[in-house]
Formats: sequence, structure tokens, C-alpha cells
Amino acid sequence: MILRIALRSLSAHPIRSLVLACGFGLGVGVMATLLGVGEVILDQARSPAVVGGGDVVITSVTGQVASARWILSSALRPSTLREPQGRPKSSRATTRSGRRIVAASPSRRATLYLVRKGATLPIRVRAGIPSLERAIGDPETASIDSWVDEDSDRAWSSPDPGDALRALDRFHPIPDVPNRAESWAEWLYFNGRAGGNRFYLTFLVGPRRGAGKRAAIVRLQLDRAGQRSDYSETQLVDEAQILRDAPSLTIGSSRVRLEGLRYEIALNLQGVTGTLFIDATPARALPPLTIRGAGGWLSGYVVPVMSGALAGTLQVDGQAVSFDGGAGYHDHNWGFWKDVSWRWGQVQHDDLSLVYGRIYPPADAADADRIPGFLAVLGPEGPVGSASNISIEETNDPATGRPRRIVVTGRSSSLDLTMELAIEDTVVTNTGGTGGTGGTGSTGGTGGVLFGAGLDFLQMRATYRVRGTVGGRAIDFTTVGSAETFRGQ
Repeated sequence: MILRIALRSLSAHPIRSLVLACGFGLGVGVMATLLGVGEVILDQARSPAVVGGGDVVITSVTGQVASARWILSSALRPSTLREPQGRPKSSRATTRSGRRIVAASPSRRATLYLVRKGATLPIRVRAGIPSLERAIGDPETASIDSWVDEDSDRAWSSPDPGDALRALDRFHPIPDVPNRAESWAEWLYFNGRAGGNRFYLTFLVGPRRGAGKRAAIVRLQLDRAGQRSDYSETQLVDEAQILRDAPSLTIGSSRVRLEGLRYEIALNLQGVTGTLFIDATPARALPPLTIRGAGGWLSGYVVPVMSGALAGTLQVDGQAVSFDGGAGYHDHNWGFWKDVSWRWGQVQHDDLSLVYGRIYPPADAADADRIPGFLAVLGPEGPVGSASNISIEETNDPATGRPRRIVVTGRSSSLDLTMELAIEDTVVTNTGGTGGTGGTGSTGGTGGVLFGAGLDFLQMRATYRVRGTVGGRAIDFTTVGSAETFRGQ
């Protein structure tokens, strides 16, 4: 029927039909050309040659790479790009011209404004490190001998892993959001295990309490082969000193010190004393991630130590509890925490470290369904795979209302994993306090002023069964790890 109508229209109005056909054809042709040109322009914009030399451009989904100096001192340092002994030629990391990768150079673009006689001229500029720009073959710097590294550039051209780690683990000023200020907190969290001994430790700095002072707490939860005990101490601390010295912190009689790549944790709490050591590995860290919402709300997270060597001994009621030869973990959180909850877990096995998580913001800040979760896997030389397309399903015990089983799945181009957690033990902390200080589990807590009343914070010891593939490698193992979640009281 349609064909018959078209033929009759063509025979009745041949000229009009011809013009219409030509118009449609021209429109389709122009559209195809524009799409082709747009693709070329996009490819050129991403071209390393346009950026300024090199063969590979590394960017972030947000445009600016967070903690670029840490990345340069770890995943992109030249030693990690050398060809391993015995690796087949087909898997060598080479440039398009077949040469070895010898350098990585950070760069930053911005707009400057030239103002003269009332006229303003915007200028697009790019900044980089002269020696590194030359190393990647940037033609602009090659011919200008006066462009040399200054003292501030050497922190990038030869980054010290310890200095980069300290910058990664720094504390943040409280943002100017008066209606959320009372729920601000930032903390260093550590956990570790050796044999049947486990610990969960937090150094937390909360909201302001008077001019230049902040509420703070150090809290230790210790598990000695099933025998659990809690220890804590609170103190007001100097805000300026915290921002200047962190992650080196002193709260009461306990302290954290970062020396190079080693965290030294000296505890002096009522009932327990001793010193623990956790060694960071440059490649085994997750750079910081900050999620922002309406009304100035934000939440930040970074993992300076996904898996590190643990050592040290605690004296508990006259008994020595050794953590020598164990494995330790350290993360760092900051943000506004009223009416916030999360699901999180972390496990280590052989040369792999895995962490998953999802945060649930307050209703006036963001839609929780639109906040993605994450699952990340790190190996000895850095990230192996990650996914934001994850699901976290918790199955409660009908008798207690607490999780007895958690299933985490993650899918992406770099991994396809399923983690089944059988919950063995749960420590419950009521977060419905009245503020000030008072425990909230790994957060070290400042009570309901941070998290709001009506929630219990659950720290869990779980047996992980992990199956799937990551980075083209099949994995299947069972081991013990940690997890956290919340439940209504």
C-alpha cells in the first residue's frame, strides 16, 4: 500500500518528488559528515600529540586526576613500567613506535585572563614539569633552554612516596556549611589481624567545640580469639595543629605517626598499651574520592593502605597480644555524617586486596539510588580491576534482624566477581547518643549528632567466598575479612 502511494505521488508530481528526495538525501549526507567530523575532532582532542607529546593520555571521569603526585610515585613510576623478566614479547608495555615507556608527566589546563585598558582577553594555558615534558617528547619545551625545573617542580619530577602518602592522607578544613557543621567528622581507621587476634582502631576528629578546638576520640576494639573488649579516650584537640600535622595525630595519651611509608601507632588507653606498625606499599592504595550533594553536603574516602605488613604487640591486662607477621588495612574518611549510612567490606588473599562500598546520603542531599557503589581489586603492582556496577544484597537472620549473609556482585570490562559473605560475628554500637563523644564503632563516634538517632552500627567478621575473574585472571578463594553496615534500632 505504501509503495503504491509513493508511485502514484511520483507519477503525479515528479518534480516535487525529485526535489524532496534530493533534500532528504542532502540532509542525511550532511548529518553523516557532521558525525564523522565530530568523531575526528573528539579523537584529536584526546590525542597525546595535541596534549603535548607522549603516547598515552590518562584522565579522570571528572577531568582532573585526584592525587596525581601519589599516582606518579606509585603506579606510574618508571620502575613499575619496566618489563618483568620472562614476560612474552607480545605483552610488553611499549609505545606506538616500539620504544619503552620511560616517563610520565602531569599537566594541567586552565583559563587565564589578560586585562588591559578595560578589555579582558581569555587565554587557554597548559602547565607542566619541564624535565618531564621533554622526556615525553613535548616539542614546545624542547627548544626553550630557560624552561627548567624549579624546587617546587622536583616534588613532581622525583616524588618521594612518603611525602606523597602524607599528602594523600591529609585532613581537610571544615567547609563553610553552617547547617551541617555539627555533623562534620574526619577519621583515620585501621584494622588488622594476626592468627586469632584482630583489632579495629579509629582516631576521629569531630566538630568544633569552642574557638580553635575540635572534639576527638581514639577507640580500640580488640578481639582475642573471640574475647572482645573496647577501650577509648576523648579529648579536645587544637584544630590548626590537626590540619597542619595529620595524619600524625595525638589524642589523649595515644598517637599516630607516619614516618616514610610506615604508620607507627602508640596506644596508651586504660587497660591496654603498646605499639603497632603498618607498612604502606605505594602501589596498594586507592586515590581519594569525594561525593557531593545538595546544600553543601559531601563525603570523602581514600585508602592509603589496602594491604600492609603488620607488626607490634599490645599489653592487655598484663597479657601480651602479638600482631607480628599479620596484615593491616588503613582508610580515611571525611564529610558530613548526619543521617548517613553505608555498606562496606574489605578482604585480602595472597597478592590480592579487595574492597567494596556504597554510601547512602541524607535525603536532602542526594538520591541514594543515583549514588554508585564500587568494587576495587589491587595486586602487587597496583589496580587490577574495578567496577561501579555492583549490587550488595544483605539477608537478615529472622531471630536477630542482623545480617547473616551478604552477596556482593560486580561487573565491568576488567572484572566479573561474586563475593559471598557468611557472617560469623557482629559488634553492635548504638549511634543514638546526644553528641559530644561516645562510641560509634569504627568511626570512633560522636553519637547521634553525626549519624542521627535510630541506627545501630554493625561491624562484622565474615568468611568471604570470592569467585570470578579480574584482569583476565580466574580467582576462587575462601578467607576471613571485615564488613560494616547499619540497621534500625
